[in-house]
Amino acid sequence: MSDLYEAFETSPVPTPGPDAVPPEPFHGIYGMPAFVTIPTNDLAESVDFWVRGLGFFALFTLPGRLVHLRRWQFQDVLLVAADGVPEQAPAMSASFACVLSQVDPLVEACRTLRPNAVDGPRDTLWNTRDVAVITPENARIVFTAAKPFDPASQEARNLEAMGITPPGAGFGDHEEHA
Repeated sequence: MSDLYEAFETSPVPTPGPDAVPPEPFHGIYGMPAFVTIPTNDLAESVDFWVRGLGFFALFTLPGRLVHLRRWQFQDVLLVAADGVPEQAPAMSASFACVLSQVDPLVEACRTLRPNAVDGPRDTLWNTRDVAVITPENARIVFTAAKPFDPASQEARNLEAMGITPPGAGFGDHEEHA
């Protein structure tokens, strides 16, 4: 393939760094390439947590049936009315990008609303800081913030061992992944 390009050119996620600024919430309408549907037995409680705790907004509502939530572009969640929700969170999770400056406020907001809902933040082997949150619907939602890339770090060595080319190193060796 000759059409390889830097991934950040097509994503609303800003380039990682200590001064990265999150994009504004996206209010436009588009064909959603992916979204999460989460059943809830209390739409009002769920919307309150997702808005005040996780930073989403209600894009539109079908009263008593569905609320379409969004954060950044391509971060869509449909909360749908259901008779019940699982008693515990599943092993599966849905992840949403954020920036480092959003991690601590998100943790604080979620712990204020649901003190035992937050796990983390934790730094990962692939150079992110992640926070897992269990929502009122018992969904496991992970917010993941890329950390600035340090070519001399253990994370850089981990990425290299996985065959991932560091930013700015070129794309000539990615043909085998195309």
